[in-house]
Amino acid sequence: MNKKNFFRILCLFLAVVGVSAATTFTVNRLTNNNLTETKSGNSPFSFADFQTARSGLETDFTLAAERTIHAVVHVKVKVPSRGMQGMGGMDDFFDQFFFGPFGGGGRQQQQMEQPLQEGSGSGVIISADGYIVTNNHVIENAKEIEVTLNDKRTFKAKLVGSDPTTDIALIKIEEKNLPTIPFGNSDSLKVGEWVLAVGNPFNLTSTVTAGIVSAKARNIDILKTQMKIESFIQTDAAINPGNSGGALVNTDGQLIGINTAIASATGSYAGYGFAVPSGIVQKVVTDIKEHGKVQRAVLGVALGDITNQLAKEKNLKTMEGAYVNDIVKGSAAEKAGIEKGDIITAIDGVKISSSAQLQELVGRRRPGDKVKINVLRGDKTLTLSAELKNMQGNTEIVSAVKGSEIFGATFAEVDSQVAASLNIEGGVQVKSVGKGAFANAGVKEGFIILKVNNQTVETEDDLQRAVNQVINGSDRDRALFLTGVYPNGRVTYYAVGI
Repeated sequence: MNKKNFFRILCLFLAVVGVSAATTFTVNRLTNNNLTETKSGNSPFSFADFQTARSGLETDFTLAAERTIHAVVHVKVKVPSRGMQGMGGMDDFFDQFFFGPFGGGGRQQQQMEQPLQEGSGSGVIISADGYIVTNNHVIENAKEIEVTLNDKRTFKAKLVGSDPTTDIALIKIEEKNLPTIPFGNSDSLKVGEWVLAVGNPFNLTSTVTAGIVSAKARNIDILKTQMKIESFIQTDAAINPGNSGGALVNTDGQLIGINTAIASATGSYAGYGFAVPSGIVQKVVTDIKEHGKVQRAVLGVALGDITNQLAKEKNLKTMEGAYVNDIVKGSAAEKAGIEKGDIITAIDGVKISSSAQLQELVGRRRPGDKVKINVLRGDKTLTLSAELKNMQGNTEIVSAVKGSEIFGATFAEVDSQVAASLNIEGGVQVKSVGKGAFANAGVKEGFIILKVNNQTVETEDDLQRAVNQVINGSDRDRALFLTGVYPNGRVTYYAVGI
């Protein structure tokens, strides 16, 4: 090859290379304008990690939905009309003064009939033999509870027990080989993790919505009971009226929460939903099954979150943890050496970021459990040991008690002839009075209990339910206000202290 031909070939080669380079640069710029990066050599551009992006976009919810949808049930209840529940007290007195006891066709007669209204929510089957967890507010005051499975079979359910302080209740139907949802670990949940809400919003059965965990350990001050525990999982999965008591599950189909509340000005979904963590749910239902009552562990401290203002005022060295405002005398905290002004930073190695989280962790324990508590006192970090106690200040297991054990009395349903002569429906009659709260209040044999704290009483179960509400802290006053009548027609009121 002569020099002239060689030179021509070389020029042609360089021209091709130049066009190729120009073409590559142009593609990279256009691709970059479409939000995809490229990278070659020292170029500032790089390819996006398509594998990571694809795994996020291709999250499959079908498996979790298939595993859970058959174990979420529709819970329908019949409760006394709220308008009728509000009557009582002086209204009862004036009715009886003007119209006589339960006679004359006055408003008192209408009240005794107390029509029922229907409500609905959701529930989660947690055992094949028919145990179902739901919210306390779904079944509270219910006269009838009906459960409809995903296959449309319907069962009557009975209340096993409830806990207003966590808004969790346990009900049961008589059936076997039911589908269940296994409990997952709510502690391992991470903010940003995908979750599914499964329930029956607006009576639309078997509805599944998806979202992410928006936050953990949220205290939204929705429970109005003493010793309440609010440490909700916040999610943006769509939750509406009827979802209460339904399942919040992870992508493996494990139960990590019970959907409980929404934040909304209209009552419908506005982007914020809240669920009770499965760690609390599992502890509560286990206590109810084993003891009939939740075993509430108490540390004995008044807590507060650390705000910027508090940190400046107290010259605190951290913004995390739970600030101890006060100590209960004789409590587990006092015996452990915790002092007013301390900051509790961890329990059993779990870091504490807020008072709500601390309440959740203590709420999972039982009286008698021993915990290691990390405390920041000034510049010193201390590790203390505490033995948790119950509300009575000891470590004994507290069992559910029947009305007769509380009152020192025995009861029976009202004889139909007596009920007809008094023009009443239902009621519970006192058959005997021994030593106890009833005797102290002056209640005599034969007294027919018609209402307790303005709630109609027709059976012993109704009476027991009213007693449990007071004991569990759903009523602020530790007393039962009884409205009733003696067989001679004399209407009487009693206040029975507990």
